[in-house]
Amino acid sequence: MEQFVPADRSLSVCRRLCYAVGHFLNDLCASMWFTYLLVYLHSVLGFQSRYAGVMLLIGQIADGVCTPLVGYESDRTPCFYGRRKTWHLLGTVCVVVSFPFIFNPCLACNNNTPQWAQVVYFSPFIIIFQLGWAATQISHLSLIPELVSSESDKVELTAYRYAFTVVANITVYAVAWLLFHFQAQHTVNPSITDNLGPVDIPLFRTLALIMLGTGALFSFIFHVCTKEEVAAPGSGNQPITPSSSQEAVPQPVFQWRHWLKEASFYQVAFLYMCTRLIVNLSQTYISVYLTNSLMLPKNFIAIIPLVMYVSGFVCSLAMKPASKLIGISTTYLIGLLLVIGFATWVFVDKSMGAESIYGAAVLLGAGSATILVMSLSMTATLIGEQTQSGAFVYGSMSLTDKVANGVGVLLIQSIRPCSTEACCPDCVWFYRDVMVTVTGAVAVAAALCLFTLLIRPIRIRKS
Repeated sequence: MEQFVPADRSLSVCRRLCYAVGHFLNDLCASMWFTYLLVYLHSVLGFQSRYAGVMLLIGQIADGVCTPLVGYESDRTPCFYGRRKTWHLLGTVCVVVSFPFIFNPCLACNNNTPQWAQVVYFSPFIIIFQLGWAATQISHLSLIPELVSSESDKVELTAYRYAFTVVANITVYAVAWLLFHFQAQHTVNPSITDNLGPVDIPLFRTLALIMLGTGALFSFIFHVCTKEEVAAPGSGNQPITPSSSQEAVPQPVFQWRHWLKEASFYQVAFLYMCTRLIVNLSQTYISVYLTNSLMLPKNFIAIIPLVMYVSGFVCSLAMKPASKLIGISTTYLIGLLLVIGFATWVFVDKSMGAESIYGAAVLLGAGSATILVMSLSMTATLIGEQTQSGAFVYGSMSLTDKVANGVGVLLIQSIRPCSTEACCPDCVWFYRDVMVTVTGAVAVAAALCLFTLLIRPIRIRKS
């Protein structure tokens, strides 16, 4: 079976913005999930480190299992509303109905309820949330190669998308800082201001509800303003219009099983997994690193991530011209060097103070933004015109990311020196070592994979 290469597709700035906001709800929830879930479970609800790690692992495995399944079904589900937007809508509903219960104490529990029972209570909400998150993410990513065709436009659309990811993270941290600031102004007990505890339950609940309301509004804008080409049932792709300037060229049609025979598929998947390990694990452990290793006040868990994502936002503005000038792979390598610079700074400066952490946060934020956008651009390049199976590719990439992140968190939580929410002297340097390892060591592994892509560029077989 053959298909014809479609004419060049492009979008106006307005339509690019409308597309980019479609992942805003996911980004808001992901920011809270990775940045605040562990510190919320440890310091606010008092979970042991093992149970906190199990809860995060449940979410990551559920997400990892759902992503390829959602990708497969999205590729083969014809719908009058659009196969991508239908799954996006389903995912949005699942996120909205489940996420408020995650950042809220167990409603049926009391002080005598064992922690394993609370894990059982939270698990269904976590699974539904991750199913919805996966459906929204995969369907949204799969629209990129269907909305635009040129490589520069794919990079730009990915950069737009990441810009709103940065805005979402900035929004979470800014609102969190305002809530902490408001709390400090209305208490006379300094320990409440500096240390996290059960008194902060209403703060995190309020933060989650604000993020859900804001994200739902932007999801509505996406669905109203983004137009997806609706394929005829069984066609497997969007309607094709041959270019008037050249004769249509037949290309092979890739189904999901064909990707498993492509070397570039595994190269890009490993690079994407390393990228997500750096971005997600550093985001997960930056809060406990700040509070337990550097002994900074709790408002820093809003300020420092805010600095990271502001620097990432500024960096994202230069990604399209940089990638056009020096190439996607070289731009990715520059991002890795920034991440390694952060890891080296944290490792060498053992007495890092409140002033130094700002500079290190800028390096990590800029580096993380660069490698994330470039890895997504590489995935779009791999898919090319094979948009009929694009969701499966994105789902497979996400599977490696979710499983690796879940296993990484569980491993770190298992070897944590202190099993309770309180941090003993041994774990002061433990979280510094975690930050160095999940950024520096993983960045080195990503660099080795990148060199294989420089030797053997991304390509798929022609037959």
